[in-house]
Amino acid sequence: MTLFSNHQLGPLTLKNRAVMAPMTRCRAIGNVPGQLMADYYAQRASAGLIVTEGTAPSINGLGYPRIPGLYSDEQIAGWRAVTDAVHAAGGSIFVQVMHTGRISHSINMPAGAEIVAPSAIAAAGTMFTDTDGMQPHPVPRAMEAADIRQAIDEFANAARNAIEAGFDGIELHAANGYLLEQFLNPHVNMRTDEYGGSMRNRGRFVVEVAQAAADAIGADRVGIRLSPHSTFNDHPAYDGVADLYGWLAGQFQAMGLAYVHLVLGQSGLPAETLDAVRNAYTGTLIVNSGFDRDGAETVIEKGEADLVAFGVPFISNPDLVERMREGAGLAEAKPDLFYAPGAEGYVDYPERTAA
Repeated sequence: MTLFSNHQLGPLTLKNRAVMAPMTRCRAIGNVPGQLMADYYAQRASAGLIVTEGTAPSINGLGYPRIPGLYSDEQIAGWRAVTDAVHAAGGSIFVQVMHTGRISHSINMPAGAEIVAPSAIAAAGTMFTDTDGMQPHPVPRAMEAADIRQAIDEFANAARNAIEAGFDGIELHAANGYLLEQFLNPHVNMRTDEYGGSMRNRGRFVVEVAQAAADAIGADRVGIRLSPHSTFNDHPAYDGVADLYGWLAGQFQAMGLAYVHLVLGQSGLPAETLDAVRNAYTGTLIVNSGFDRDGAETVIEKGEADLVAFGVPFISNPDLVERMREGAGLAEAKPDLFYAPGAEGYVDYPERTAA
């Protein structure tokens, strides 16, 4: 097996093992995908699998400016144009469903939205807003039992909407300090009910969301992204990570989820945690964090992962797979335009044949 070998992912036959990682790009004006987004993703359809930017399952999940949602008819229609363009170009595409939880600001949210989280603990740091620049994260409202049930239903509904919009599946974002991971961390989740305290209680919300999504569209169309040991978005380190993620992986194995997507971090995961996940979950494993072609080939050839996700290189190289296949050099990205609203730094990176 190589990076350029096929891989069977549920009902999909992926044409290579390179995944375009989910990356927030803030081009969804009014939280609705437009033609610019369709062009962007279609340009990158040579990836074995595209996972879109984080997409909110409800107005409460819209933490950042100009991120898309998947809860209205207009959004479904916008995403249908994206999936049609990707499929026409021969690609496969999952949507990442992301509820930002406490990583949010009311300025970025429509009327009627609330910032909710497991507990009423504000995240350290600031959030960008288009109108008022950087603002401190507000204190979220602690979710009540009814809020938790509602959020689970919202994830399941987003999964159904994804299939209506033409996606091949969804990825649940349980990483990087957003709502699903907020329930896992005992420094962020201070609940005393069945969703807090013990390892299994803290994991309950993630498991119930995953099961609801699997029930809605089929487990073989649902993946999940995890970032064990990450401290991003003010998630302090805690003990028992390997046990928690090993237990979660066992739950995903029992459900038959399509894949587990692990963010390894700059220094990689401790062997104890990586082994706990891999021993409990035997399905498709995607790994992500700073890989180049050689590093990706190595983990695939050793059987340490089935697919490898690439982030920033896909931003500036629409034809990344072809460049890696040919051993060609990569174009440099323009970080100052990563989250700008327009076409520059988004769809204007030339393919190698046009360079």
